[in-house]
Amino acid sequence: MTILIKVLQFFLSLSILIFVHELGHFLAAKAFKTRVEKFYLFFDWGFSLFRCKKVNGKWRFKFFSKNVPEKYTATEYRDARGKKQTKYEPIDLSTLDPDDWRQSDETEYGIGWFPLGGYNKIAGMVDESMDKSQMQQPPQPWEFRSKPAWQRFIIMIAGVTMNVLLAFVIYIGLLTKEGEQYLPTSEVNKYGISVDSLGYELGFRDGDKILAIDGEYIEKFQDIPMQIILDKAQTVKVERNGRDTVINLPEDAVTKLLSSQDPTFISYRIPFVVAKVVENSAAQSGGLQSGDVIIGINDIQTPYYQDFVKNIKQFRNQDINVIVLRDADTLALAMHLPDEGVIGAYTETYLTDYFDLETKEYTFIQAIPAGFSKTFSELGDYWKQVKLIFTPKTKAYESVGGFISIGKIFPDTWIWSIFWRMTAFLSIALAVMNILPIPALDGGHILFLLVEIITRRKPSDKFMEVAETVGLILVLGLVILANGNDIIRLFK
Repeated sequence: MTILIKVLQFFLSLSILIFVHELGHFLAAKAFKTRVEKFYLFFDWGFSLFRCKKVNGKWRFKFFSKNVPEKYTATEYRDARGKKQTKYEPIDLSTLDPDDWRQSDETEYGIGWFPLGGYNKIAGMVDESMDKSQMQQPPQPWEFRSKPAWQRFIIMIAGVTMNVLLAFVIYIGLLTKEGEQYLPTSEVNKYGISVDSLGYELGFRDGDKILAIDGEYIEKFQDIPMQIILDKAQTVKVERNGRDTVINLPEDAVTKLLSSQDPTFISYRIPFVVAKVVENSAAQSGGLQSGDVIIGINDIQTPYYQDFVKNIKQFRNQDINVIVLRDADTLALAMHLPDEGVIGAYTETYLTDYFDLETKEYTFIQAIPAGFSKTFSELGDYWKQVKLIFTPKTKAYESVGGFISIGKIFPDTWIWSIFWRMTAFLSIALAVMNILPIPALDGGHILFLLVEIITRRKPSDKFMEVAETVGLILVLGLVILANGNDIIRLFK
């Protein structure tokens, strides 16, 4: 059931993102009177689940139908050098049935069967469909290729723009409804941080209080790990044992952090205040009670929950004394630790039990500039992540994830606020990835259009076909890399 919930959230989010992206291209094309032949959610290779189109003034609907042939016939021949060529000729529409879909120039709307994508088929445009038939015919005024470069530029950038606007709208809604709550770094510094083996290797120590990263104080504690990674931080100033200490991060810090399967190399520390004792457990037999504060194991001091977890495993299947504070008394509770290495006691997991969280509430009007700021902050952060991927020495490409990784970011239970937060993040990710100057992506078309606007020279259709093919190969390579990394991680 957990997997099903994640899968459903993933596909609903993906559908929303694709629909909004393609709607941007569609609306811009229609605004400039450019014919859109198809508007599809998901891919309809071979057949579609649903399609509809206006034919002779009436809407026609089809379900589970094969794709209708295009308006061109293909004839193969050999040229003067003996090289095989294909010639496309328009079908004589007068020979078709009046109700044949090919008679209508209206947009065909549909839902394909392959649920990972979607597309607009804009007339007179070299795109991922690689439909060469139309491009061999004389340009028509309603075609993409006949429009001025500035109009084509707007049509191409509209998809990315809509994804950014979607994130903006979602953030406005979330900030208005829920506000913003975060754990201040100053609150974490009450107890200091807890570090794992990677954090220790980078120079951090349990109890450090983070003061600045490259001279800048970070207000939100959850932003610190990404700040170190994305800005390739060189120094971290901490308070250690009452003295200010500067940690010089190693040159390969980013590589190590990105390759780590556990990104929580630093976290907050909390006291081990017992909230619940498990029945028939070592803790119950030893007399542990709710409200006790665990501060040690035998002669090892464990003033924090994280200290206890790090040390308890070494006493598997042994008799131990757990040192606790109960009211004003210090007690040594004798118990036998089982093979699992757990005593059977839980601590409170709500941050509000230990820290004062910072909460900001927004009216709708206040949420607009805050949502704008958050959207462009997220855009900047994701762009930094993409730059890391294309920086070989960081080996960030090894941490790139595909559909499995995307699916995992959704929670096990359906919580709408988290769903929309994840959708906003993925909308920004889609916008950034699509704007990359790779042929076959929107960014590739935009790059060629900018060159055309500057040089006033339009690339030939043949050049665009070759560029589109190269781009498709590059995109396919990225998809294989991302999903290949996912598969490899499954077997680690």
